[in-house]
Amino acid sequence: MLRKSSVFLRRKFRQNFKKQFSKKDIALLKDKDFVIISNNCWGGALYQWYKRPYNSPFIGLFLYGPCYLKLLSNFEYYMQQKLQFVTTSEYPDRAVTYPIAKLDDIEVHFTHYESEAEVKKKWERRTSRMLRETNIDDYYFKICDRERVTKEHICDFHKLPYKNKISFAIRDFDELRHKNHIGVRESHKNNKKFVPNGKKMFKITFIYFNINKWFLN
Repeated sequence: MLRKSSVFLRRKFRQNFKKQFSKKDIALLKDKDFVIISNNCWGGALYQWYKRPYNSPFIGLFLYGPCYLKLLSNFEYYMQQKLQFVTTSEYPDRAVTYPIAKLDDIEVHFTHYESEAEVKKKWERRTSRMLRETNIDDYYFKICDRERVTKEHICDFHKLPYKNKISFAIRDFDELRHKNHIGVRESHKNNKKFVPNGKKMFKITFIYFNINKWFLN
């Protein structure tokens, strides 16, 4: 209970003085280039914090673990594919109330979009921005243990040949002791199996990890 209260107060303090904290972080990064690739809304919240334009299409959406790892394992190929909209999902976890599209054989769930037309327009615009950044070392990859992301997925994620990777899960893993893996004590509502949703996870990331240092390393 004491930790829960402490985290709540620290998060509320940071939100109440968001302009000041955000302004300081923005000034620290200066003109640092970065592209965020995230399996859920964590990335969008980060762009908003730093007041950067979305130069990544991974905004307002999520991918299930198997699809996300497959995408990252052949990232250049999948990002050259055209979205093909579908009406059903191979993952029967939730009702389909939003657009779903496939990039070849992986699914992308556009949870915060109203229509296929909106998805297509924003995906293509943001993908075009992303591809202008040709230095893969300016790409920052994030994963967390939501949407069927398993321990094996997270371990495989850290084996990928990208310089900048971070993972969040409800527990630590010995195999990742020397990686950017963070065991998170806060969970999604009363479900102790995984971390909070993307936006809420971003709001408490500062408690666990220095994003500015990650970018400037």
